Amino acid sequence: MAKFAWSEPAAQRLVHEIGALAALSAGRSVPFVPEVVASSVEPVLLVTRRVPGFSLFAVADSIDRDRAGGDLARFFAALHDPTVRARVEEAIGALPAPRPGASTDDLRARLGRWVRPDQRDTISGWCDWADEVLATPCRSVLVHGDLHGDNQVWRDGRLRLVVDFETACAAEPEYDLRALPATGPDCELLIATMRHYEHLTGHALSIDRIMAWHLRTALDDVLWRSEAAVPLPDHRTPPDWVDDLAARFTTLDLQQDTDHERSECEASGATQNVDRVSTRPRRAWRRCRKRPSTSSTRTFRRLASHAVDPPIHGQRPESSH
Repeated sequence: MAKFAWSEPAAQRLVHEIGALAALSAGRSVPFVPEVVASSVEPVLLVTRRVPGFSLFAVADSIDRDRAGGDLARFFAALHDPTVRARVEEAIGALPAPRPGASTDDLRARLGRWVRPDQRDTISGWCDWADEVLATPCRSVLVHGDLHGDNQVWRDGRLRLVVDFETACAAEPEYDLRALPATGPDCELLIATMRHYEHLTGHALSIDRIMAWHLRTALDDVLWRSEAAVPLPDHRTPPDWVDDLAARFTTLDLQQDTDHERSECEASGATQNVDRVSTRPRRAWRRCRKRPSTSSTRTFRRLASHAVDPPIHGQRPESSH
């Protein structure tokens, strides 16, 4: 696959990717990284070896989600290792922060015109909840930064390649999993990936933080596309996407106090603002859902303990990267 740039911003992103891939390839500790065939920074050009396969979006309903979660966890666990970040930063300098999307204030103020009236208070409550969940910083690692289904190549039910490292940056591990709740049925792939990640690393990911990032990312996508008159990726409507988000929260039953987030952040040494953690957004979330409080940690354990028995469907047309 050949990548080149026609503008300075695109060239800067591609130079960033070239440096990151060179450092990752030198260590050979991160699986599924593209093999660089040729690269140049003047002119800016990157050529990687073609790997045939399918987008995750095309096969998510037909693959074994537990095995797929294991493959994704292997990639995340290796990429998030502190020694990998150190090696990449030694090669290209300090990693940037993630590219900012719409703030929760933007979502509250501007998204309402694109959704149903009955969804506006729900979105506002979600934003309150996400603000509180993410208020306390946690450990920072090297992340891919844009790992949606089209940046993965799958074949025969296994992950073969991860592409597009232009957005590689420094963020918490949960940020890298923010696309998984919408990939495949009933959040099964997310749950399997979290379980395997904890087994490989000894670090339990926060499902609340993943969903807070997922919420912000999905609603940001709805907002900018709606305002720019650009169709949503699946050509459905903003209210449909909000309904889908509500269904994911119901599936995961996210209603717990923030003791888990507090302990995670204290264990990682990120104690700044830890006293700001409270149960207020949980109450706002429960008010939107009108359901009694339960523990999302218990819910995760319960869901993760179930064997995945996915339906088998036909595969879609093959793509290559």
